[in-house]
Amino acid sequence: MAVTLGRDALLQYRRFSLYNSPFVAHDRGCAIDLYPGDEQTTVETAPSPVAGEVLETRTVTAPPQPYAAEEDHLILVDTGEYVARLLHVKPRVEAGDVVAVGDPLGELVRAGFFAPWVPNHIHLGFREYDANPYRASGSLPVDVAVEVTPVPWDGTGTVTAAGETWAWLDAPVHPAPGEGFAGVESGGGVLDGGFPHYDGGGLLGGGDRAELAGGRVGTVSGRDVTWDDVTVLANGEAVTGVALFCARDRLGVKLVGETVGLHAGERVRVTIE
Repeated sequence: MAVTLGRDALLQYRRFSLYNSPFVAHDRGCAIDLYPGDEQTTVETAPSPVAGEVLETRTVTAPPQPYAAEEDHLILVDTGEYVARLLHVKPRVEAGDVVAVGDPLGELVRAGFFAPWVPNHIHLGFREYDANPYRASGSLPVDVAVEVTPVPWDGTGTVTAAGETWAWLDAPVHPAPGEGFAGVESGGGVLDGGFPHYDGGGLLGGGDRAELAGGRVGTVSGRDVTWDDVTVLANGEAVTGVALFCARDRLGVKLVGETVGLHAGERVRVTIE
């Protein structure tokens, strides 16, 4: 049984992903990451994607990273149907508080669980009441109550912004910024996930083929994708991969790696080998 996250909840965020994570909690789309801001827009406060009563907050030790906080946080909310499990927010709420969709939960935390190219976000999963809420695995599959428009991409673009570990390309272009979500088209659906640096990804909204930049990139089973053993090249140089999301205003493609070496204004062709 899947849990559907509503349209009003989703429209608070600039983008979302069900699969763009290396952690078991996201296997088969059993969690969703919600991004209030992005690499170019800083947002400090986390708006709640769920309504209900806060059951508990807990602080945990995060993996040590030079760019990240030493601690992460867990917030459990009783939604009336399931227990919502939220991570990466330093809570301003406590047990017994009642929250509505959009209420501030606390401050977004850049946790040591993140890869260096990952911006702040809220991790959300749902558990049955009798399931252990503390284990990483065990959440229900998540669906989204929005249509995501597939946008074709030919593998080319110009860098609009870049950091040491990432570069955003200006293509493909969102067809209607601010009006709904869009993503990179693949076989009639939208490709989601970290390709090929995470174990697998997803194909949302239907579709029957996993393709990117003109070539096959994986095997589709339902909405899950197992990536092929391939390398992503940007202008002939290997990068770790491509981060694929569903975006509400700014689409484009994000290239990631320990060092990417691309600069704003640079024209890029991405190929798969």
